[in-house]
Amino acid sequence: MVEMSPTLLGYIADLVRASRPHEGGVIDDKIKRYCRWGAGPWAGQALALCAKPKAILDGRHAVTLEDIKAVSFSVVRHRILLNFQAEAENISTDDVITSLLQSVSPPPSPLQK
Repeated sequence: MVEMSPTLLGYIADLVRASRPHEGGVIDDKIKRYCRWGAGPWAGQALALCAKPKAILDGRHAVTLEDIKAVSFSVVRHRILLNFQAEAENISTDDVITSLLQSVSPPPSPLQK
């Protein structure tokens, strides 16, 4: 069994929620400017489910923040719909996901005080 902390589940929820351009509290300008539609609840489930095998493949029984980030592109890439402005300015979905990962604050490490 692979464990995932509640703080990482919260991070996943924050990440998915932040991808939606029409939600209140969107913190990333690229989302507001280039996204027509953001990721839905299934994206959050997929991030959690895909991060677990990544942890196992890396020899761990608990998901880390790096596992979530590693699968984010594959999971979210087809769940974000960009607008015409993004296409006109050659902005890819990967550019938006990179910006999203940088803008959503990661949870504090349990080792930090």
